[in-house]
Formats: sequence, structure tokens, C-alpha cells
Amino acid sequence: MDWFTGIAIYLILWWVILFAVLPFGVLSQKEYGEMIEGTDPGAPVDTHIKQKLIWTTCISAVIWILLALLMLSGWISLQHPLGRFIA
Repeated sequence: MDWFTGIAIYLILWWVILFAVLPFGVLSQKEYGEMIEGTDPGAPVDTHIKQKLIWTTCISAVIWILLALLMLSGWISLQHPLGRFIA
């Protein structure tokens, strides 16, 4: 795995994990009990976005390291199994 592939895999992991983490811990105005006049009852009160960005970065780093170790050990590969026959 070269550096460009490693960065691309990390960024894809980061975005996928971010979208998976975003809904956790979000309370709507209706659930919280304080409605602001003229807003949707489902609007979030506080999203805790800074904590979610930190968690996303940490989780992505751990998964990327495990994936990189598997790739470097040879257990998994990005090469197509029929690559030598196609080219």
C-alpha cells in the first residue's frame, strides 16, 4: 500500500464513521422539553460535534491501523486476483 492509497482509505473510513457517529446522543427540542418558537420540534438542541469529530478520528485511526497491518502482513490485498491475466 502506497501513501496515496493509505490516505484515501483513511479519508473514506473517516467520513463513513462520521456519518455513523453523528446521530448518537442528539436530543431534539421536543425530547429536551424546550421549544424555540418558529423552529421544528425535531431540531437538535446540542449536537456535541467537537466530541464526535474526536471520536471519529480515533476510531478511524484504529481501524486504519488494523487494516494497514493486515495489508502489510499479506492477509488481504488490494490487487485483483486475475490481474496478471488481464494485463
